[in-house]
Amino acid sequence: MKQAVIRALESGAFRHEMRTSYDEKNLLGYGEVTVSQVVKLIKDSTGTEYSCSPLHGDPSYDCHLLKTGGWYVKFYFADPHTVFISVHRMKLS
Repeated sequence: MKQAVIRALESGAFRHEMRTSYDEKNLLGYGEVTVSQVVKLIKDSTGTEYSCSPLHGDPSYDCHLLKTGGWYVKFYFADPHTVFISVHRMKLS
């Protein structure tokens, strides 16, 4: 999973889940974080920070979730693209 999402980011084979208005939960989609920053987050992550479950709304896809370094990255693979749902800082409680 890790190498596949990094390849998608580095090659530009990704898109963003469509939203009706600005959503602070996908900072990559709005250009507030760069592809390089997201690649570094993923590369620096460990397996203990990762989970996978059926995608809400279409359980035929696996939804990947990575919580690392205070960041939340959520995406799924929909050939030929990787689709990012969320890339944002987690709120501290």
